[in-house]
Amino acid sequence: MTVTLYGRPGCHLCEEALEALRRVQAQAPFTLVEIDIETDDALHKRYLDRIPVIVLDGEHLFDYEVDEPALLQRIVYREGR
Repeated sequence: MTVTLYGRPGCHLCEEALEALRRVQAQAPFTLVEIDIETDDALHKRYLDRIPVIVLDGEHLFDYEVDEPALLQRIVYREGR
């Protein structure tokens, strides 16, 4: 299971989202991928006004912040626990 965080350096909301993701990851392990939208023009254009953007296995879940209980529930459900 992979959670992707789309963000950019210097984004305080992205840093907060990363901290939230790490808290959830401590409860339900997953692979965390961070993508800097500034390295890709298409991603920058698509996500600039919405970051951080959180995606679980290709499914868009959140913009701006992480709903930790909802994310944990989704991960546990997908794992079949």
